[in-house]
Amino acid sequence: MKKVIGVNFSDSNKIYYFLNKDLDLKKGEFVITETERGEQFGKVVTDVIEVDEKKLNSPLRDVIRIATSEDKIKNDKNKKDEEKALKDARKIAEEMELDMQILSASFTFDRKQLVFNFIADFRVDFRNLARKLAGIYKTRIELRQIGIRDKAKCVGGYGQCGKKLCCSSFLNDLSSVSINMAKNQNLALNPQKINGVCGRLMCCLAYENENYNNYKKGLPKVGAKVKVDDEEGKVISVDIFSRTYKVETADSKVVELSAKED
Repeated sequence: MKKVIGVNFSDSNKIYYFLNKDLDLKKGEFVITETERGEQFGKVVTDVIEVDEKKLNSPLRDVIRIATSEDKIKNDKNKKDEEKALKDARKIAEEMELDMQILSASFTFDRKQLVFNFIADFRVDFRNLARKLAGIYKTRIELRQIGIRDKAKCVGGYGQCGKKLCCSSFLNDLSSVSINMAKNQNLALNPQKINGVCGRLMCCLAYENENYNNYKKGLPKVGAKVKVDDEEGKVISVDIFSRTYKVETADSKVVELSAKED
């Protein structure tokens, strides 16, 4: 069994899990963790959890140490410098007439990397921008072009349900969502109802789609021709939750049938 702790960064609701190697960690404490981008400053948001190593989808990185008062001061400075870096990058991009919208800037805790996220309609040659920023901040610069859904994830906000956006709170992967999912759930194809704040189809359309597919098994489609006793009828409605459907026969009689009776 492995001891695991949940940590979040930048006051988001999204939780990342790390291995806890014999540190006495409690909720609310600040820690320095090892991530794929380098060292990061985060906050412990779960108790220590024991997990079977075989159930881990991928290897977890370590909590390096409990953050010291010096670490907290350094993190505060990083945050202030990120705000300045974002303003500088936007100003330089405007001077260079680059058609891009820079959304965020973030240092790794050890300041070995400074990452900018931006959106653009087309591919942007930002090499001169990166060189100029590297000259100012004396660290490795990375500019990431992200999509409109990633922008919502980065900026955050609230959905129609009144809760924080799934993408900015707990979703690790933005899987594809298709209009067929909305059709499959008999939803009105009104963009105002099925699109999220990013303007794309809501991620939550995918959550129950598999259940809808399972409930529909054995049920005919509306308009299908079926046999009722010795008569042929037409399916006029389907209730997937009760797994029943109504059939209108040639003599205008309406019969309700269950999928189990097929």
